[in-house]
Amino acid sequence: MSNDEPLVKRSRDARGAVTLTLNRPQAYNALSEALLGALQRELDAIAADASARVVVLAAEGKAFCAGHDLREMRAQPSQKYYERLFAQCSRMMLSITQLPVPVIARVQGIATAAGCQLVAQCDLAVAASGARFAVSGVNLGLFCSTPAVPLSRNVARKRAFEMLVTGDFIDAQEALARGLVNRVVEAAALEAETERLVASIVAKPRVAVAMGKELFYRQAELGLASAYQAAGETMACNMMEEAALEGVQAFIEKRPPRWA
Repeated sequence: MSNDEPLVKRSRDARGAVTLTLNRPQAYNALSEALLGALQRELDAIAADASARVVVLAAEGKAFCAGHDLREMRAQPSQKYYERLFAQCSRMMLSITQLPVPVIARVQGIATAAGCQLVAQCDLAVAASGARFAVSGVNLGLFCSTPAVPLSRNVARKRAFEMLVTGDFIDAQEALARGLVNRVVEAAALEAETERLVASIVAKPRVAVAMGKELFYRQAELGLASAYQAAGETMACNMMEEAALEGVQAFIEKRPPRWA
C-alpha cells in the first residue's frame, strides 16, 4: 500500500449504502491509532449524514482485522498511554452501536482480539467459510477485557468465557452456531450475501430502522419491566411516523406501501 492511500477506504452508492474498508492489508488491518482515528472520522460523518441507510465494514487483504497494533503498543509502555488507547478504541466501538443505521461486518480471513471485538460490535455479520475468530490476547498474557464486552453480549457466557481464557480459534460455522455471525457463505459469495442483507435493510423506512436500533440496544441493558416500558414508548412514537401510518394503511388496502 502506498503512503497516500487512505487507511479506511469509503464508497457510497445511490441507495445510501456506505462501505468502509480497512486498508492496512500488510499489517493484517491491525488497529493502529491512526486507523482507529480514520475509522472514527468516517463513523462520525455517517452519523451526521441523514441520507445514509446502512454501513458495510469490510477489509482489504487476507485478514479482516488482527486486533490492536502490538508493535505500536509495545513502543509506548505507560499506563496513561494504554488507557488513552483503549478509551479511543472503546469510543469507536460505541459509535457503531450509536449510529442510526445498521452496520454489517463482512468478514474474510482472521478476526482476532480487537478484530473479533469489531465483528461482535457490529449489528450484523456475514463471514466467508474460511474466516476464523479468536480473542487470543490471553496467549500473550493480556486478557481480552475490552473484546469481552461485545463478545459476552453476542455469545452465551460460558462459550464467551471459554474463548477468552483459552484464546483458541473457532471457525466460521462455529461462530454461526454461537451467534457471533449471522450468515456463512463461500468466499466467492461473500459480497453477494452481504448485498442481500443491504437490499433488505434499504427497502425499509430509515426512521423505523433507526428507532428500532436505538431501542434494541437500550432495552437490553434494562430490567424486564423497564424494557417493556421503553419498547412501548418507542412503538407509540414509531406509529406516529408517516412511514408506519402508510405501511399499516397499505396492509389494510392490500397494496405495497408507497414509501418515499
